[in-house]
Amino acid sequence: MARLIPPLFPEGAAPGEKSVYRKLAEDMTTDDWIVLHSLNIAEHVRNPEGEADFVVIAPDLGILVIEVKSHQHFTFDDGVWKLGNQAPTTRGPFKQASEAMHSIRKDLLKKIDLRSIPALSAVWFTATRARTMLKPTNEWFDWQVLDLEDLKNDPIGALRRTFAGGIANLDATFDGFSYGGVGPDQATAKQIAMLLRPNFEFGVVADDVRSARERQLVRFVEEQFLALDAMSDNQSVLFTGPAGSGKTFLALEAARRELAVGRTGSLMCFNKLLGRRLAADIDEPGLSVGTFHSQLLALTGLKAPADAGQLFWNTELPERAVEVLMDLGEPPADFLIIDEIQDLLTEAYLDVFELIVKGGLADGRVLMFGDFERQAIYDDGRGRELLKARMPHLPSHRLTMNCRNLPRIGFSVNFFSGLTPGYQKFRRDDDGANPVLLKYVRGDDQSPLLRQAVEALREESFDLSEIVVLSPQSDGSVAATTTDSWLKGILVQADGGAVKKGKIRFSSIQAFKGLEASAVIVTDLDRVNVPNFESVLYVGLTRATDRLYGVIEESTGLAGMAGNQ
Repeated sequence: MARLIPPLFPEGAAPGEKSVYRKLAEDMTTDDWIVLHSLNIAEHVRNPEGEADFVVIAPDLGILVIEVKSHQHFTFDDGVWKLGNQAPTTRGPFKQASEAMHSIRKDLLKKIDLRSIPALSAVWFTATRARTMLKPTNEWFDWQVLDLEDLKNDPIGALRRTFAGGIANLDATFDGFSYGGVGPDQATAKQIAMLLRPNFEFGVVADDVRSARERQLVRFVEEQFLALDAMSDNQSVLFTGPAGSGKTFLALEAARRELAVGRTGSLMCFNKLLGRRLAADIDEPGLSVGTFHSQLLALTGLKAPADAGQLFWNTELPERAVEVLMDLGEPPADFLIIDEIQDLLTEAYLDVFELIVKGGLADGRVLMFGDFERQAIYDDGRGRELLKARMPHLPSHRLTMNCRNLPRIGFSVNFFSGLTPGYQKFRRDDDGANPVLLKYVRGDDQSPLLRQAVEALREESFDLSEIVVLSPQSDGSVAATTTDSWLKGILVQADGGAVKKGKIRFSSIQAFKGLEASAVIVTDLDRVNVPNFESVLYVGLTRATDRLYGVIEESTGLAGMAGNQ
């Protein structure tokens, strides 16, 4: 069957478009075809923007742009179209299709050689017998018309007929156009699809991902497209990559796609603040979302004791969950998506995963996302081995591009946390701003330096709500204990809820794992007092998207970081 991108269809699409999509998805003779659907054309040849319903990229045939019309009745008289209840217009569907095709071709010509690659357009009337209803005219060719009978009887044959007619027309117009064959070959077809794909496939980043922007659309990068393909091609996948490589973003997108095809399941993580963020980002029927432990509490009906310790969370709760799941008889989830898997790899937790998803770990729909570089703070080093024992044939897909941090922040992370091989590729362009270190003497109050960093960020027009103060410590951090009256008035403990205007959130580094902020100030950086210093530093520094300040004890010695003071 053809590769359809995206591999799900948008809600509210016209019925004819859904019918064409279904026929393409069901056909088993088009393995090398790539079909993009619902394309927004930013640089349209006629309008400020446009749309193409389908773009078929077929090796050895060409590129075909299809405009789909689902109307059950239409008229065309004296150059005027009347489609269903729409107002009459002289700009009919064939012009729409042609303009979309020329817009796409114009964009591709900037990046690729299209000689001997037919670029064609057609209209598919999915609810009428248009091939017999439409009289000959100079506005379109017979081969550009597809209709209800084509859809019912032989849709792929109709598309091949359209390609053949278009190539014959090009041969008649340009002598010898197809001499020696036409393209694209398979490699070029994939290249064309990748060039166009960002216009078809995008994800939504929720309100609190960047507190400076209430909502934004973020285009996937190429390796994330490959990750989406890996999700489609495999029943289970382990996605690995360093902080900022888009794992949580992809986990959310994976959940949306599973729900879109009617499945029910679970999206879970380790960290409480991240769990609240995920729950805010995606609240859909059929999806359980939150931390692993919160979902186990809901499953078992237990309430965590006020003095709950490691014995309860690591042993008693998962054991009780296993009992409940075994009593159910049937696993409750069609799919299981786990973010921060590196912090959830224990025998007891894997027993729960085994029983929660249909097919278990070996045969179930299981997508896992983890950072095994320096972020496995709670892992004893055995996690990957335990997972391999349970899922010996699990495919792994690695993400390498830094989609979060500005390059100078990423390079600082490479250097100071000893990240190997470290960040090499960055999605974002350098803006020339260096991370800054402010040094203190052990035992001295860091409040003046914290205030200095905040004021410097305000001078750069960062709102207080865009700033987060992180520390390896929790109750004893400078943000939690400062006596500076101004700082005390604006600092609030991060709780995973909505960001408050005019307030600066503070948190421990460990609690803020999986999250990010426009500007981050990391305090209390003292190697003597921080176990596993490089790993903790790695997590803290990678939370910053645009600006990074470090308040560091002078003898800890991160000399070489740009902006040392």
